Amino acid sequence: MAGNTPIVLAVEGLTVSFDGFKAVDDINLYVEKGELRVIIGPNGAGKTTLLDLICGKTKASSGKVTFADQEMTRLREYEIVRAGIGRKFQTPSIYENLTVFDNLKVSYPRGRGVFGALAFKTTGDVLDRIDSVAREIGLHEQLRTESGLLSHGQKQWLEIGMLLMQEPELLMLDEPIAGMSVRERELTAELLTRICQNRSMLVIEHDMDFVARIAHKVTVMHQGRILAEGPMEKVQADPKVIDVYLGH
Repeated sequence: MAGNTPIVLAVEGLTVSFDGFKAVDDINLYVEKGELRVIIGPNGAGKTTLLDLICGKTKASSGKVTFADQEMTRLREYEIVRAGIGRKFQTPSIYENLTVFDNLKVSYPRGRGVFGALAFKTTGDVLDRIDSVAREIGLHEQLRTESGLLSHGQKQWLEIGMLLMQEPELLMLDEPIAGMSVRERELTAELLTRICQNRSMLVIEHDMDFVARIAHKVTVMHQGRILAEGPMEKVQADPKVIDVYLGH
């Protein structure tokens, strides 16, 4: 990527302590516009905690998170979502008894939440957005299907679609391919590469083949700190990384 690409997310000196234990310890991380960054590292390295800090689920002890030139650490979770950061957790949280169409509809910013969605009219712009997102996530044929009937992979895609309905500038995904079939993993790699064209992404993942396929840049975390960073080939060849993570 070009060196003059604007920075969308700047994490500087970010630290959080739980009872004296630094789960995230003085982290600096810079993500460019349109970049797909993958964070890897052993369990307990602080990867999920880092995403929790960025989206406001956990409050930092010190340091700052700047997103689109706005300081985030003082904001509440819903304000961070409105600012343009979307977060997907490990287990899909969709409304299983609603159709794919209705899950996407309730995620439209004007209809936040089930009650908001039932009250607001599904105007042309909403229908267009649902249509384009459903095509993007490969569920256009399943719009009228009850979401509980989808495969595990399709449920994950639907949740990504629910985030896309809000048009976030930064999308954060925690282990998006866990439990997926080989084919679903391939389709997910294609999906993430596609949706990254006009937004930035932070992805936590353990599957190295998948990481190699999607990552523009890889950040390796260990014991709450950044151990290494760079293209996948560079990180894979780093003796420190092999020692603490890839060697196991």
